Amino acid sequence: MVTENRRYYWLQLKDDFFNSKEMKLMRKLPGGEEITIIYLKMMLASLAEQGKLYFEGLAEDLAEELSLLIDEDPEAIRLTLMFLTKKKLLTTSDNYQFNLEQVPEMVGSETASTRRSRKHRENQKALQCNTDATKGNGDIDIDIDIEKDIELDLDQEQKNAVGGENLVFKKLKEAFGEMSVNGTMVEEVERLLKQYGQELVVLALNETILNAGKSLRYTMSILQRWDGQGLRTAEQIRVADEEYERKKSNKIQGDPYGNIPSWSNLRPENHKEPEPEMSDEEYERRLKEFLASE
Repeated sequence: MVTENRRYYWLQLKDDFFNSKEMKLMRKLPGGEEITIIYLKMMLASLAEQGKLYFEGLAEDLAEELSLLIDEDPEAIRLTLMFLTKKKLLTTSDNYQFNLEQVPEMVGSETASTRRSRKHRENQKALQCNTDATKGNGDIDIDIDIEKDIELDLDQEQKNAVGGENLVFKKLKEAFGEMSVNGTMVEEVERLLKQYGQELVVLALNETILNAGKSLRYTMSILQRWDGQGLRTAEQIRVADEEYERKKSNKIQGDPYGNIPSWSNLRPENHKEPEPEMSDEEYERRLKEFLASE
């Protein structure tokens, strides 16, 4: 099932991608080749989310988290983020979801079954094509068939993995939006269902919705926390929640934010104001300092 429903993604660069003004400026920067590689790796990392990157609060900032994801130096990533933000190639409205603006129009994908169908048709076409005219007509048919297969396979993925329009699928759409429910997410949910069962997955999705979680990784962290606490059923979770609420109600309220976890962004000390836009002079200064330290 998992192999059958696996979705493959790729980055479709236009032939003039490196001739754009933004890319020429990027490559001419001191250390521009490294910055360019980091940008491409960020784009690849965001393919399954249509160009979205999320700051989950696991590290100090987005650069630190991306360094764990793409294995690049955090300071070099910070410089890349500064350049992309300055050139409007990276945008955010809340400092938690970041959008690589060029990626959505560059995403290509297909499922494993579609890939097999495409290769089979290509092989059949190669055997049958004896003239250029036949070959041209075959190309048109193949493109149409592939597009139909991708649509049908994605729909089948969703139905196979989460039972179509059942409770899990509805919760996924409610938590992350219908457009975010793609093949990769469905594959991951299928794994979670096998590991934890539908009851706990639905409860974790409810927690995600309640706390405005940004991605499926938030839901996974809830399930892992319950598992680490030895909570295996909905009843055990309910009892644990009631015990927590009881202890919380008996706690002396010296801190008005005492009921909010220390890591929560709802606490004033963790609230991050949007950083002011960096001036050209400050950007150049920080870039030179970074290069001089290497």
